[in-house]
Amino acid sequence: MVCDRGVAIELGEPGVDELSEAVGVLREWQHDAAPMQLHPGDLGWFWRFGAEATAAAVRTWSRDGRILAVGLLDEPKLLRLTIAPDAQRDEELARQLVADLTEPERGVLIAGKVCVEAPMGVLVQDLLFEDGWNADEPWTPLRRDLTEPVPDPGVRIEVIGPEQARVRAAVQRASFDRSTFTEEHWHAMAAGLPYADARCLVAYDDQGNAVAAVTVWSAGPGKPGVLEPMGVHREQRGRGYGKAITVAAAAALQELGASSAMVCTPSFNVGAVATYQSAGFQQLPERRDLCRAA
Repeated sequence: MVCDRGVAIELGEPGVDELSEAVGVLREWQHDAAPMQLHPGDLGWFWRFGAEATAAAVRTWSRDGRILAVGLLDEPKLLRLTIAPDAQRDEELARQLVADLTEPERGVLIAGKVCVEAPMGVLVQDLLFEDGWNADEPWTPLRRDLTEPVPDPGVRIEVIGPEQARVRAAVQRASFDRSTFTEEHWHAMAAGLPYADARCLVAYDDQGNAVAAVTVWSAGPGKPGVLEPMGVHREQRGRGYGKAITVAAAAALQELGASSAMVCTPSFNVGAVATYQSAGFQQLPERRDLCRAA
C-alpha cells in the first residue's frame, strides 16, 4: 500500500508527559490474531529504570498527528518496533523507518551491529532484507487461550505489593545471572502507567521460601496479555515451580480480563519452552530479529 498524502512522517521522542499516548496506542494495537509484537507491558517492564529513562528510550513515527509506529530502544543496539495494524504495509512509512534505522545520525540506533525486532509480515522487514540486513537467532513465541478456566497452580501464590517488593526483587536476581533488579526498581516500575494493568506474583514452597516470580501485563479486557519476566530461583529448579508460576500468571491475566497470555523466549532455551508448554501454552512459529553487521 502506498500512502502519499502530502504529509511527512515525523520521528518523535516523547517526553515523560507524552508517554501515555504511546502506551495507549500499544494497548489499542494488541489483538489475538496479531503476531507477537511490542506490548505496553514491555514499556512497563522498562519503566523500572524510571519515567525519564523510559521516555528517552521510546521513539514514535507519526503522520498528521497520528502515531503509526512505536519503538523501544531496549538496548542501545536493539530497537523493538511495532506498527499500527492498518499501516503495516504502508510503503511511505516503511521506507521512512528504514531510513531512520539505517542512518546512525537519525539518532535511533548507534553505529555498529544493530538489531530490529518487528512483527512478522510487516513491509519494513522486507525492505530491511533488501537493504542487506540478516536474520538473527530464533525466538519462540507461545500463547495460552484464556477463554477456559485456568487450573489451580498447586503452590502458594502471593500478589506482591510495595511491602513485598524486596522479596520480588530478590527472586528476580536469583533467577537471572545478570539481573540488577532492586526494590527501588520495583517501586519505579509500579509507579509507571502500564502497571495499572499489571500484577507481580511470587510462588512459595512448603517451607515458606520464595521460589519463583513473574510479572504479568494486561493491555485491557479482551486483549492479549504478556508475561515479562518469569523466573525460577536457581536453587529451586526442576521441581515444577516454573510451571506453577506460569499457570498462576495465566490465571492473573484472566482475572484482569485478558483474552490470552503470551510469552516469548529464545528458541535455544528448550527448558523454558517446555515449561511454558507444560503450563498450557501453545508454541507459535519462530520469529527472528533483523540485524545489520558492523
